[in-house]
Amino acid sequence: MSDAKRLSINWMDVLWLVLLAVLAVLPPVREAHKQLALVAFGILQLSEGWLIGRMPRRGPAYVVLMKIALATFLIDHTEELAINSYYYPIYFLPVMTAAEYFGPLATLAWTGLASAAYCAYLYQVVHDYEITPEDYGRLAIRISFFFLAAMLVNRFVTESRRQTQRYQELAENLAETNRRLQQAQAEARRSERLAALGSLSAGLAHEIRNPLGVIKGSAEMLTQKLAESNPLATELAGYISTETNRLSALVTRFLDFARPLHAELTPRELPSVLDRALNDVAQFWKGVPIQVEKQYEPNLPLVPLDEGLAEQAFVNIIQNAYDAMNTSGGLLRVNVAPARRVLPSRGLVDGIEVRIADTGPGVPPELREQIFNPFISTKKSGVGLGLSIVSKIMDGHHGWIRVENVEGSADGGQGKGACFVMFFPLASETSQVGENAHLVIS
Repeated sequence: MSDAKRLSINWMDVLWLVLLAVLAVLPPVREAHKQLALVAFGILQLSEGWLIGRMPRRGPAYVVLMKIALATFLIDHTEELAINSYYYPIYFLPVMTAAEYFGPLATLAWTGLASAAYCAYLYQVVHDYEITPEDYGRLAIRISFFFLAAMLVNRFVTESRRQTQRYQELAENLAETNRRLQQAQAEARRSERLAALGSLSAGLAHEIRNPLGVIKGSAEMLTQKLAESNPLATELAGYISTETNRLSALVTRFLDFARPLHAELTPRELPSVLDRALNDVAQFWKGVPIQVEKQYEPNLPLVPLDEGLAEQAFVNIIQNAYDAMNTSGGLLRVNVAPARRVLPSRGLVDGIEVRIADTGPGVPPELREQIFNPFISTKKSGVGLGLSIVSKIMDGHHGWIRVENVEGSADGGQGKGACFVMFFPLASETSQVGENAHLVIS
């Protein structure tokens, strides 16, 4: 809130000024000190919001102290014996102000201070006048009403704050639910697009595979027939056979993307599956040396996995990391640790998070949101189906995968790298960990 808004005057402030003006025309009218105190009350009331806005911590205490001081000053100039002043209810102002800004205990303390300021006028009369038990009773009644009013206002303010907090929490929950709903809708639309694309890919792959088989068979027959009689034709037939094999492998990848993946989820140790994937990639790697650094948290719980599909997903991510660092080598850092993350369908769940970070060039920002869509690739010779299949596998495990660019290479250099984060949730309460779960990932 701006200072201009804090200094603005609303109808409540106008009502305050009217009531203070009424007090100003009531006896004693010609008492200048009384009028001065009422003017000070009006100024303080108008600037209260501004003062507390400038000093949120100490401002309320300053306001209450000034109101106690002004109330004490006012009743001292409205009656010869201030303790008998009809203006004693002016102490309700600091008492209720304290109840508005402070908690119950602090409100009691401020009310006690205001009551002590009022009772201090007993010192004026205790030596010159006789104070009867009835007088003490009347004084006790007045003080009791101070405390009753303070507690009543404080309770109202406390309940109002609690209700406001409930509304704020409800609004935050609704916003979070809306965000999850939008995320779920986006995932549903993406799944529909992938399903349609998968059906198209499956049809095309089947139609292409049959002619490829004929072409490959024909090329092999030509190679056998020509033998050494026509070296050029033999070489060309070899090219046909080689390219046919490459196209056949590409068609196989299309089919892997298009066909439903039958996942058998059983409780497994995730690090052992990840180790097999690391060994598989390292065993067949022919490029520059890549250093692998593993950091696994001990005593990790079992995770519902399809070992074959999970290993396929890990191999794809690790192979991409090796390819990204093929020019100059680098460090592949693999971290596995328990985590608690949000899933659109289940909310906050426990699971295991796998982080695979390399020291390659990273993923361009414009591709980071699309990297898991089909036919999106950062490789010059890539088709862009590998990460789509990985995303499909993670969906089948009820988890998720995302990519992050990390500033500074994993070995402390100045380069950039990509970090693929994969989250595998633990078994839900509705599915026992010891039971197998059969999923069809379409």
